[in-house]
Amino acid sequence: MLKSKKSFRQLYLAVFTRRYSRVAPPPSSVIRVTNNVAHLGQPKQGPLPRQLISLPPFPGHPLPGKNAVDNGDDGDSKDYVTAISWVKYYFEEIHDKAIQTHFTKGLVQMEFRGRRDTSREKEDGARPMRNIKHNEVMQVGDKIWLPVSIAEMRISKRYDTIPSGTLYPNADEIAYLQRLVRFKDSAIIVLNKPPKLPVKGNVPIHNSMDALAAAALSFGNDEGPRLVHRLDRETSGLLVMGRTKESIDHLHSVFSDYKGRNLSCKAWNKSCEAMYQQYWALVIGSPKEKEGLISAPLSKVLLDDGKTDRVVLAQGSGFEASQEAITEYRVLGPMINGCSWLELRPITSRKHQLRVHCAEALGTPIVGDYKYGWFVHKRWKQMPQVDIEPTTGKPYKLRRPEGLDIQKGSVLSKVPLLHLHCREMVLPNIAKFLHVLNQQETEPLRTGIIDKPDLLRFVASMPSHMKISWNLMSSYLV
Repeated sequence: MLKSKKSFRQLYLAVFTRRYSRVAPPPSSVIRVTNNVAHLGQPKQGPLPRQLISLPPFPGHPLPGKNAVDNGDDGDSKDYVTAISWVKYYFEEIHDKAIQTHFTKGLVQMEFRGRRDTSREKEDGARPMRNIKHNEVMQVGDKIWLPVSIAEMRISKRYDTIPSGTLYPNADEIAYLQRLVRFKDSAIIVLNKPPKLPVKGNVPIHNSMDALAAAALSFGNDEGPRLVHRLDRETSGLLVMGRTKESIDHLHSVFSDYKGRNLSCKAWNKSCEAMYQQYWALVIGSPKEKEGLISAPLSKVLLDDGKTDRVVLAQGSGFEASQEAITEYRVLGPMINGCSWLELRPITSRKHQLRVHCAEALGTPIVGDYKYGWFVHKRWKQMPQVDIEPTTGKPYKLRRPEGLDIQKGSVLSKVPLLHLHCREMVLPNIAKFLHVLNQQETEPLRTGIIDKPDLLRFVASMPSHMKISWNLMSSYLV
């Protein structure tokens, strides 16, 4: 009898006693009150992982196109660059307060210095990173990651007005063109060209940029500025024009493959070597490698109609004329909604180089490129696709901004516009070097000219349709 009672007690304890494990403690609970009724529940989940983009590896001090006196936070001359100065330099068009807020909230991270385990990164996509403060000193090669939301931009509710087809623009059109000017000195004018505005006009096109600039952008000179390089009609971004014959000649050499080299002036040669153009593009899909160098020669072929030509990758047979074409690319962040943002830097200047390299070399045509990406746009879907966040395995959530017209050529439009924008450019200071190259050995340069920087850097904000696409892309994990 005693034995049976003992066994019954052991069975009762085994069934009804709550056991705790040191390895896996019980999940924590919190008391919540809803409508004056208290109940137990699970703790609230923390914020979902934020969508991150990466800055390019830190190039070193001094930054191109920026004086050493401007690289410190307090305006004093310094031999180093802080993290917040590097972020402000890259995102020049973003308000300083937004950048400071991201640092204050601990949202800015940096990859650990040292050797990277690339095999692990390919397997699980994990990168060893740590939070950084705004005053941390940058070292060459440091790579910063921060939320896509840092570059969210205000969208103008007004549509951009393209000047009408006339050689004599009215006062409103002249004011519109002058608002496009980002920089002006005695040698050059830099514009932020809108999309759908042709650069070089022919007989039936009167509202091209060169014709309108001659009528509206002379700024007191006898003649208007002249083109020194070109952008496609649908492409937006930085466009440089020369104001004098000497500056036009030097700019032509700078934008050529020879990069304006002149053996008589080392400072000029060094500035020409530092010159670059950088584009942002939204492409369909994502390249297999996150960064790389595309070296794919291009050639022209004539279509069946006998009038239209098309740029294609050269086959290398030796029987066709081809030109060397080189492009550096870098993926800014992971693929969202079936698309990803690329940073493109052309080393050579060929017609439709970036569009062909993205579509045919990488297999990721640019959104809105119906000439080289027609095979993908035939299956273009306006509705967003479902993508999975790699660290949580949960689907992304799309927050559509309220009161926003998504039919303005963005990624959610039925017929999106071309998403290719010349965002950044570093050029030799032509106005300074015109004095340097033309001076006599016995004549010293004036103090005001010597103090000018050797390089000029320009950053242009994206057009409205690309801003909408960026904001939509950055609003997934909220």
